[in-house]
Amino acid sequence: MSLIRFFSRLIVGLIFIFSGFVKAVDPMGSTYKFTDYFTAFGLDALTSLAFPLAILLSTLEFAVGMALVFNARKQLSAWGALIFMGIFTPLTLVLAIANPVTDCGCFGDALILSNWETFGKNVIILLLTLILFFGRKQKEKSYPLWEQNLLVVFSIVFSIWISVYSYKHLPIIDFRPYHIGANINDGMIIPDGAPADEYKSILKYEKDGVVKEFDETNYPWQDSTWVFVDSEQIKIKEGYTPPIHDFSISNETEGDITDKVLHDENYTFILVSKEIDKLNEESLPKIKDLWMYALEKGYSFIALTASGTQECEDFKASHELPIEFYNTDEIQLKTIVRSNPGLILIKNGTILNKWHYNDFPAVEELKGDLAAYSISKHQKLNIKLVFISITSTLLLLICLFFIVSRNSRARK
Repeated sequence: MSLIRFFSRLIVGLIFIFSGFVKAVDPMGSTYKFTDYFTAFGLDALTSLAFPLAILLSTLEFAVGMALVFNARKQLSAWGALIFMGIFTPLTLVLAIANPVTDCGCFGDALILSNWETFGKNVIILLLTLILFFGRKQKEKSYPLWEQNLLVVFSIVFSIWISVYSYKHLPIIDFRPYHIGANINDGMIIPDGAPADEYKSILKYEKDGVVKEFDETNYPWQDSTWVFVDSEQIKIKEGYTPPIHDFSISNETEGDITDKVLHDENYTFILVSKEIDKLNEESLPKIKDLWMYALEKGYSFIALTASGTQECEDFKASHELPIEFYNTDEIQLKTIVRSNPGLILIKNGTILNKWHYNDFPAVEELKGDLAAYSISKHQKLNIKLVFISITSTLLLLICLFFIVSRNSRARK
């Protein structure tokens, strides 16, 4: 039985760590998901709580997961896991039945599950959590309480730091289809032989004042006493959806210029602002400098927004902004870059670089070839991430080694 509890603790703990971490690296993604939930359930008044709840959820998940893996604060971690699963298991059942939100966001953008898949996963985790909960009072050798508390505090601080850094800059790991190096054109392609959506026709006929529904196999086509009333198409099976969809660039003056932008073999700077009235105005001087730089170099510089045409014109006039604005779906804009405004650099549809408004480059930095500049910057960031990952892994392994060693000595 102790072996079952050990593997249950390890599995549940690792799932909580993964779930908390992928949310922590993208706090705005979790914020949007909370907003979707509040809107779907008619709780729009709570949308202001979406961001703090996103930070709180990822932090608690990560801390509970770490405590479970390292067997720290057994009572609290078991209760924490049970409360989580006790809330989210029935919630995901409601989501699976009603389907108000197509993706629960349990693993951020790192792993997309359907609502029924999420519910099934939660049922399994709940069963493992119950094993931990009912075995939480089993006598086991443990390390000092202060060390356990230190581990929990470290987990909380680490998760919050990741969230705050990713919010003030960009997610340190980008799981979205618009990550650096992705080609937008390729992301919109539907492969040959990919399954298509399947629909079922519902035919409504009336007879003697009674309306009855039929399908294509049993409708009363030979009985003239039935009178056709209406028909509708119901989707019975979801087909393949490309990673990037509903992406377009257009305005009232030029129409749709999506292909023109995505097949431009020169560099294109794209300013992204999902809501122009909420754009961080402190970034405007750098935006104007970058626009002037692009003009001098012969590069394109456009802006994408979901705001209306008149609103964009008023904003341009009041801020003396000489950039042409185009409309794009708001969900796509929120997915492209977690910043308002954000900036991306593309060439022939490939995303070469992305910037949060806190990190917009000075014109002096953009010397030489922009592709080489972007690759260099990205390599330096990858080196930092690898260093952080290796260091964190080593620290965890060292902690695990000391815990195992201490327990082994205690048994002797």
